[in-house]
Amino acid sequence: MYTFGVDLGGTTVKIGLFREDALIEKFEIPTRVDNGGQAILPDIAAAVLDCLERNGIEKQQVRGIGIGVPGPVDAQGVVNCCVNLNWGVFNLHDTLSSLTGLKVVGGNDANCAALGEYYCYGGSGGAVFVTLGTGVGGGIILDGKLVGGAHGSAGEIGHITVPAKEKLQCTCGKKGCIECYASATGIARMAKAQMGKDLSCKEVFDLAQARDTQAVEVLETVFDLLGEAIASACCVVDPDRVILGGGVSKAGEYLRKGVERYFQIHKFHACEGTEICLSKLGNDAGMYGAMRLV
Repeated sequence: MYTFGVDLGGTTVKIGLFREDALIEKFEIPTRVDNGGQAILPDIAAAVLDCLERNGIEKQQVRGIGIGVPGPVDAQGVVNCCVNLNWGVFNLHDTLSSLTGLKVVGGNDANCAALGEYYCYGGSGGAVFVTLGTGVGGGIILDGKLVGGAHGSAGEIGHITVPAKEKLQCTCGKKGCIECYASATGIARMAKAQMGKDLSCKEVFDLAQARDTQAVEVLETVFDLLGEAIASACCVVDPDRVILGGGVSKAGEYLRKGVERYFQIHKFHACEGTEICLSKLGNDAGMYGAMRLV
């Protein structure tokens, strides 16, 4: 049997065709957010149907389409405003299913990425996935099940408050959220404040690894705050591992070791065995996790 995994982003839509659990084809289409994002689902439907025709696959051979979107999706498939896509409130499952004739199961994109990484790491125990990109998001998996919470906000790691010297204003309305410091934009902002020049997140990491003293200091602060935020999450969830993903995770072992070092300082003693790991799937995590929703 075949399954589609769709990772719907604000710029591109990543689509994977899976046979059982194996990815056999992947491709991208642009995300057209103009006119209220009305073309997004028809574009996805056309791409899926074209893929079936191209590969000679009948609809009866397809389990369905799993799709991750950048916003909240409830169990019935109702999307409750995806600002980046210009979407309001509607039933994602019903709409995409009517366009394709296939079963559709949707979820939040960060949760999908968490699910993909969880199974890539063996699919057992519990995991907290932290995605470090333009913002900071996350997902929680316990015994193979996504934890959504009563209001769909479980796994919002980015909005754990940390004791930073300066309580920066977060886009959520709170002050001092870890997203303000450990996201790519937050790291660049902190570097400008401390180093007096505009640098990208990658440039800050490159300078730090070249032993630039100021860049090292900036990232030590980031690692400290992020390690404390993750330690706080682990007190509640007690996962087997924490997986660092998103664009910032491309910094690799420099990031992982830095976060782990401060996690060990801030952790609750009973979380001694929690691993700090890096994403294995990278940009494909959302597709793999979306496939698992079906």
